[in-house]
Parts: sequence; structure tokens; C-alpha cells
Amino acid sequence: MLPGGVVSGGGGRGGGRMCLLRWLGLRLWSRRGTLVFALLWFGSWLFLNGLVLVHRSIMSDYCTDDKSKRILQRLCLEFGDGSVTGDMCEDLCVLGLVEYKRCLYYENGKKVIEARWRGKPIILKSKLENFSSYEPLGILDYQDTAEELSPLDVVFYATLEVRNSLGLAEEDEDEEGGGGSNSSLAKLWGKKLKNQDKSFSRAELASLWSLLQQEEYTFLRVLQDLSVHVAKVLGSCGHFYAVEFLSAGHAWDQNIFSLEDVSGLRGQDQGGARGRWTAREMVHRIALSFLDMVWHFDNDFTHKLHLCDIKPENFAIRTDLTVVAIDVDMAFFEPKMRDILDQNCSSDDDCNFFDCSSRCILSKRKCSPRRRNSNLQVICEKIFRPWFSPTLLGAKAGLPLQVELQRAVQECSETDGGVEEKEEDAAGGAAGGGRDVHQRLLNILTRLLQDGGGSSERGGAQEEKDHGALNF
Repeated sequence: MLPGGVVSGGGGRGGGRMCLLRWLGLRLWSRRGTLVFALLWFGSWLFLNGLVLVHRSIMSDYCTDDKSKRILQRLCLEFGDGSVTGDMCEDLCVLGLVEYKRCLYYENGKKVIEARWRGKPIILKSKLENFSSYEPLGILDYQDTAEELSPLDVVFYATLEVRNSLGLAEEDEDEEGGGGSNSSLAKLWGKKLKNQDKSFSRAELASLWSLLQQEEYTFLRVLQDLSVHVAKVLGSCGHFYAVEFLSAGHAWDQNIFSLEDVSGLRGQDQGGARGRWTAREMVHRIALSFLDMVWHFDNDFTHKLHLCDIKPENFAIRTDLTVVAIDVDMAFFEPKMRDILDQNCSSDDDCNFFDCSSRCILSKRKCSPRRRNSNLQVICEKIFRPWFSPTLLGAKAGLPLQVELQRAVQECSETDGGVEEKEEDAAGGAAGGGRDVHQRLLNILTRLLQDGGGSSERGGAQEEKDHGALNF
């Protein structure tokens, strides 16, 4: 009996232990399952919220007609209550002479809209969507009325802001040997402001200040008086400014620009077929205008102007085929360019700033503040090489002048430094090489035009009626 009882009792205790273990297992599984479920729920919540945030951020900067119209309506409300002003505000908000066409693009807060002003196509731009997003002019906080500010006060503050925007100090602008007749870009701006005899309203000062905080506006507004190769500023209202509508480049177009459209417009302007060019003649003329633009940007200002984002979309052409820089957010004068390049480094790869690059001085672990490549070199690489490649030229690729042009373009795209290197280079080196290849390209393209029956005349930019200095 006892052994049987012992066996029976042991089985009972063993069964109890099994039940206990099973119960504990269920509890542990239940807790683990709850934990896993909670983690899955939390992860799903994070994922869905992340999608919502991404969607909102994308959609908030998504270009739509409804949003663009609301932005312009808000601008008109601000004009109506006297907060902003400008020489196109009345036409936009009262007379209905500015006709909205479409939203072109939004990018990092920048708004670009196509419209027609008094029947002519224009582009409206602003770096930020809202007027309130710009820093106010601090001096207005200490003035009871804006009329207490004299024109000279406005010149002083505006000149400081122009210098800051362009990356120029007063001593930089007044250096001798800088280049050209303009010894000071800021002084040029100041002369325009002085032409206004009356005092300025608070709305005028606030609107001017919002415009001066946009580097592209400052560049275009100042440089349009010095070069035909920048887009013309036609007017403004508050923080929005209007520039001329031009045929912009496209990376997907083998000729970069829509030559058929430009040729048709020129034919109308010049009276039919007499004003038409062949596509190849147009490409050669545009290439010559690119060379002219490079030369002006290198030599016509107190400091060289560096283009650090060279791509088809950032250039346009007028009907006379003048190349125009239409997006200069990444354009810098020499002093600012040096500040940008002056960085720590461990190799040359650390010294690249978009299309502007310098060398890493390993002994100092610092990038050279002097740019290594040049505007011409990058244009040869990104614009000329695709244009004049044997693939696009077809049967004409083997002609002597075309072969010479291809070799010159290849040399240009591989010549480090170009016209940006030190003039005192002992070997005559890169500086001379840059000028030489520029001259070679100029000569070859001119000969191609002449051999093709094209006139060698070089048209200037279309004259635009300049708006008043303090009409912004």
C-alpha cells in the first residue's frame, strides 16, 4: 500500500508542479504578449504619425494654384491695411492688371509664380511665403513716424544690408584694381535711393527691408545696371518682386533651351524668315553669350562673381539669344566665396561646395580659400560638352572646325583653375591657360558662325523700362 501510496502521492505533487509551471508559463506568455502588442501598437503609432508629418511637410511645400492665390490675396490684404507697398501693388490688388497664370514651384519656402502684368508675362518670387516671416527694420521700433527718417538714413541702412547680402565690406569695395567702372556696388544702390526727394513711409521702408533680406533680389536689382546677363527686376509689392519672363533651360532638352519657341518669337520680331536662325547657329550664338557672361562676371566687378550652381534650369535666354542668369541664390563675390571655402579638411573632397571647389592644404588641414576651378570650366563641363559631343553633331562631327571645338571644350573642362588662379603664377600657368582656352573657344565659335553664313553681330539685351529706385 505504501509504495502505491507513495507513487500516488508523488504523481499528485508532480501534477501540481506541472500545473504551476503551466500557469506561470501562461502568465509569462501573457505578459510577453502584452508587451509585444504594446510595442507593436507604439511602433505603428509612430509610423503613422511619421507618415502624417511627412505628408504635411510635403504638401505644405507642394505647388498648388489655390495656395498661390491665397498667398497673393493675403499680400493684397496687407497692402489694403497699409502694411506693405510697391510699384505693382495697385495693379495687383486694385486695378486687376496682374493676372495669375500658374504656380511654377515651391522650394525650401521660396515661392515662384507665373503671371501677366499689363499683358506681359512675368515671374513673381519671394524667398519666404509670409511678409511677417522677414526681420523688421529695427530702427522703426524707435521712431514715432517713419517720416523722421531722412533719405540719407535710408541710404545708410540699405547700403549696410546690401553689403551684408553681397558679402562685401567697405574696404573690399574700395580696393584699387578691382575691375570696371563701378568701384562700389553698394554706392551704386545708394545713388538710386538718393534720387527720392520725399521721406519714406513706414510701409515703404518695411517692404524695402523685406526685399533686401532676399539675396537673389539684391543681386539682380544691383547687377542689372551693370550686366545684361542677369534677369531684370520689373517691380515689386511687399516681399514679392517681379522679374522678366524668359525661356529657361531644361536638363532633358538636348539643346538645353527651347530653340523653336525662341526662333518663332524672333521671327515675329524681325519680320518673318529674315529673323530666323538654324538650330546650330542658335547654339553657337548662345555659346558665345555664355563666354561673354563668364568674361563679365570675372572682370567687370570689384570682385569676381562665382557661380556655384551651374545647371540648365538656372539660365535662360532672351529672344536675341543673350544668356541670362535667372537663379543666383548660389552666386558669391570673391570675399564671401573665400569665407565659404575656408573650412577644415582631410582631403580635397572636403573642399567642394556644389560647383565651386578648392584644394585641401594637408599641412594646415584647411581648405584653400581660393577657388580651384572656374565658372568657365564648369560651363564647359556641364553645358558645352553635351552640346558639342560627336553624338549630337552627327555627320558634322568630323569637320575640322568641329573637331577643333570638341578638343577646346575638352581642354576647357579639364583645365584646373582657369581664370580664377593667381595672376602671378610663375609658369604663366593656370591663369594664362584659362584665358587662352577662353580665347580659343571664342575664335572657333565665331569662325563657325561665319562659315555657317551667320552674322557675327552680337545683339545686346532688350531694353526694359527701369522702375524707380524706391519703387523697389
